[in-house]
Amino acid sequence: MSTAIVWHRNDLRIRDHEALSYAEERHDVVIPVYCFDPRQFATTMFDLPKTGPIRARFLRESVADLRASLQDLGADLVVRHAKPEDVLPELIRATGATDVYMFEEVGTEEKEVETAVENAVADTDARPAYFWGKTLYHLDDAPFDAPNDVPDVFTPFRKKLQKQSQVRPTIAAPSQLAPLPDAVDPGTIPSNDDLGVEGNPAVDDRGVLPFEGGETQGLDRVQQYIWRDDHLKEYKATRNGLLGEDYSSKFSPWLAHGCITPRQIYEEVQRYEDRRVSNKSTYWMIFELIWRDFFTYVTWKAGPKLFYPGGLNDNDIDWSYHDESFEKWATGTTGIPFIDANMRELNTTGFMSNRGRQNVASMLSQSLKLDWRMGAAYFESKLVDYDVASNWGNWAYNSRVGNDPRSRYFNIVKQAQRYDADGDYVRHWLPELSDVPDEYVHEPHTMSPEEQEAYSCILGADYPEPYVDLKKTYDRIQSER
Repeated sequence: MSTAIVWHRNDLRIRDHEALSYAEERHDVVIPVYCFDPRQFATTMFDLPKTGPIRARFLRESVADLRASLQDLGADLVVRHAKPEDVLPELIRATGATDVYMFEEVGTEEKEVETAVENAVADTDARPAYFWGKTLYHLDDAPFDAPNDVPDVFTPFRKKLQKQSQVRPTIAAPSQLAPLPDAVDPGTIPSNDDLGVEGNPAVDDRGVLPFEGGETQGLDRVQQYIWRDDHLKEYKATRNGLLGEDYSSKFSPWLAHGCITPRQIYEEVQRYEDRRVSNKSTYWMIFELIWRDFFTYVTWKAGPKLFYPGGLNDNDIDWSYHDESFEKWATGTTGIPFIDANMRELNTTGFMSNRGRQNVASMLSQSLKLDWRMGAAYFESKLVDYDVASNWGNWAYNSRVGNDPRSRYFNIVKQAQRYDADGDYVRHWLPELSDVPDEYVHEPHTMSPEEQEAYSCILGADYPEPYVDLKKTYDRIQSER
């Protein structure tokens, strides 16, 4: 009997999965495999944990859901807590598999693992084969013959894609799969403790969503946001919100783990436009998916350069590595409420709004002048929707070392006053500011001692004094242009 292995990584689904469908059509037995690679639970270049407890929980839930889906098809998921270059050759020899199918990744660490697997499999009779399944526009259909053809700026990238490419249709899930060979032990899904991840926090009810991992939950979120609650028609107007589950789609955690695909969202948007309304919001949903493509293709082009201190444009910035500054930023104790609220949301829930991400990145890399990679690595550990290309690409973009041709920074207080005018968001995450009136809530340090007493917020006791003078940092940033 012909046997193939499908190695799952950031593609934890059975629908719109070209590698799985290809294997099912051409082989009698398909063995899906997921490896909890110990390297993903080690530390980053700054001795931060690569995968924190919230992200690890979402991953384990997604793997469990994939296993359940495969069991419904008659198969199972082989799970190992080991390096794939050790696991896959052993499975090949035990089953006589002739092919190993996998989706290609673009991050440098991910590419190194692919190379290690290729080298390990070379001593067997099996052949590795790669598929492309991360982006809305397939690599083979994109007008880029080589990585260097990818435009460095988003607008030319978008226009070229939309003019010269088409989105491929989604692929149905297999209707049935053969059971695993008797000789193959499916294995168990490790706990956070097994993975060496410290803690397993409960879901905090202050968060925008519980964020349960898996294809089942991801598809349900798409149906809820677009169809049941009918929020797609207002997406462009609400997407910069800060509180509540429906100000934005929040599809990103399931996209990052490959529980759902951009093409599935694209097809739902097309159906919505046919059946309900086509407007700026429906277009903007696709627009944001193309931004996600942009960062993926840029990472494909950049290779290891994306992870250098000078980033994509070799910007020679004298970065700081001040531990106290980083600690204040990371723990949400800078004394600047909009930053602190966003960081506390991230630490508690694993999520932060896009508006928040831009501001905290500007704070770290521009106002504090800390190495932008420290912030990107911290996000890698914390974010439930961590994606190597989107995370590192956006951090570079907001830190003067990425694809933005402008030297940009955010006036954080003005941003807070615009997007959290009534202070509800900062009070939600900073209860010590509960009684502070709107006029002071984003700058509590401007209160007099008597006002601090009256509003139960003593600076330096109940809430920190500002760690830096933001206006002075803006003057310095402008002088460096």
